[in-house]
Amino acid sequence: MSIGEIWAILRRRWYFMVPFTVLSLLGGAYLYETVPVSYQSQSSVALLDSSAVARLAPTFGNPISNAGGSLIVTADVLIRTLESSDAAKELHSRGVTDPYTTGFAPDSESPLLVLSVTGTDRAKVLEETDTLTAFAGEQLDALQAAAKVPSAYLVQTAPVVLPQTPVAESKNRYQGIAAVVILGVVSAFLLSILVEGVTVVRRRRNAAARPRQARAPTREREGWLNRRVDATAILTVYLALAFFIPSNLALPALGGVGTPANVFALLGLLWYLATWLGGRILPAPGTRFVRVSMCVLGTAVLMAYIADAMRESSHQEVLGADRGLIGYLVWVSLVVLTSAAMQERGRLDVLMRRVVVLASVVAAIGFYDFFAATNIADSIHIPGLQTSVAQVSAMDRGAFTRPRATTAQPLEFAGMLAILLPFAIQQAFDPVRRHRHVLRRWAPVVLMGGALPLSVSRTSIIGLLLVALVMVPRWKPARRWAAIGVMTASVAVFKVLVPGLIGTITALFASFLSNSDSSTQARTVKYSAIVPYLKEHPLFGRGFGTFTPDLYFFTDNQYMLTLAEMGVLGLVALLVLFITGIHHGGAIRRLARTESDRELGQAFFASSLVALVSSATFDSLSFPMFAGMFFLVLGAGGSYLGFVRREAAAAAAPAVARKVTEDRLPQLVESR
Repeated sequence: MSIGEIWAILRRRWYFMVPFTVLSLLGGAYLYETVPVSYQSQSSVALLDSSAVARLAPTFGNPISNAGGSLIVTADVLIRTLESSDAAKELHSRGVTDPYTTGFAPDSESPLLVLSVTGTDRAKVLEETDTLTAFAGEQLDALQAAAKVPSAYLVQTAPVVLPQTPVAESKNRYQGIAAVVILGVVSAFLLSILVEGVTVVRRRRNAAARPRQARAPTREREGWLNRRVDATAILTVYLALAFFIPSNLALPALGGVGTPANVFALLGLLWYLATWLGGRILPAPGTRFVRVSMCVLGTAVLMAYIADAMRESSHQEVLGADRGLIGYLVWVSLVVLTSAAMQERGRLDVLMRRVVVLASVVAAIGFYDFFAATNIADSIHIPGLQTSVAQVSAMDRGAFTRPRATTAQPLEFAGMLAILLPFAIQQAFDPVRRHRHVLRRWAPVVLMGGALPLSVSRTSIIGLLLVALVMVPRWKPARRWAAIGVMTASVAVFKVLVPGLIGTITALFASFLSNSDSSTQARTVKYSAIVPYLKEHPLFGRGFGTFTPDLYFFTDNQYMLTLAEMGVLGLVALLVLFITGIHHGGAIRRLARTESDRELGQAFFASSLVALVSSATFDSLSFPMFAGMFFLVLGAGGSYLGFVRREAAAAAAPAVARKVTEDRLPQLVESR
């Protein structure tokens, strides 16, 4: 369905569009006038070790320098005390009636606490923040007095940042207004399309009952609005937005899920619903299984959302749960567009080729970042968008700058390239493309494969090894030995061109195996820290999108994060997704009638296996570019499987028909 056709439908159904749109605008205006602006004030408090423990030199004399990392446990106890119901009652009696939060300062390894109060009265918020800051010191003294700590060993509190002038927090207000307006307009849009679809079905039935009359062929109107739009065109725009706008830039009202690519994906879902409800398209046959797996994930997301609503969650967690629902709809859109909306295999081939080409451009940007020791994404500023990720500056490991190109983090850069590398290799070997210049076929493989080690991460090397272990053994001996030779030569090339890189990567794995790596130790400590949250809500979790680093901590493991947010049901749903992708690859290879299709199935198998393993090394689905490419590949695998099944069935039909015909032929009986 073209944009012109959709516009024509909305004009015909104006009696839905106009009233709903006007009501949503009036609702937004009402919220704007009635919902007050909230203000937030913050203060920071550091814990100071006792003089008996610190043993300051007489000439040193600066007590603030005693805020060492040894008081982390003490700070955690104080935070839990301030968040208790008894502390809330005491603060309420002192006049702190607005919501308050306490927690560790972001990106701080010292016992530095941040206290904040949010309310609608600016002067009152400032007074409440001052009261909360003083109360924190009193509670610490009370805890130590109850434990009968000697005075020489008392831990003290020192305000590092005094209560700040309250700042207006209009984001939540505008989020509610935008939600009302979007809900009204989208409801009117879907209702208009649904009524149009019912009318089209009735018209077709009436036309089938009447005798057909010859009609003059109608000429389609020219113009870009009347050009036919298909899923490949929509997803191409999505890919351009996803790859070339840094994934840390998002709309302020939507947070991390509000990237331009995600917003466009939601518009693509509306296009599919309009085309489907309007009777212009039917879901591609044989592709239902991948959408069923998304329904399993959707069940886990909804149950986690309900679990979050039923517990006493903070306002930030409620917003995180809402963003989680939006992110899930984005993933559904990508799977639906790549599976149900794909009607021609040729167009799906075009889409996968574009994915590889655009990913190779991102890999080339990574090469520039590595050798120029910079991050080109830092220089990209788009009006209306702001970064949703803290710490997007250049990251170093050893003597090397870890590139991230347009992704939010080097791990996302490595993971995204690793799940797309198998398709670059498959397309380079594809017999259909052998007439292309060798550079056009192999440049993406060189760029993507070469950029992975430059990220100086274990995730990239594990991804490369998995791709090689899955794809190389399936090749013929001549190609297999050639590939092994090329990989060996590549290691030598990196050793010459980038001295020290191979040694740094080897040291990473050596420290991991010897359990002497600080980053690995930090991750394993976090695993045990998630257990208390899992015990509180073991089945459905705390809410998808609520376990954010600013409220809790980084998990660096998608499986642990899923357990905390969606419980055991969410972990099962996540594994179902990965197994679905692996099943697509195996089934395509098993049913394929050509060597090219068999290698394509092996590429899907390798890609899903890389996603399965790499998700244990970082919180993969928290990054929009990695998540977008994973679900796009997942839906494409389901679509390819549907095409391969239909081709296999079409090839088997003549053989079955011949057998039936032979069985029906009269058999000659020997006469005696």
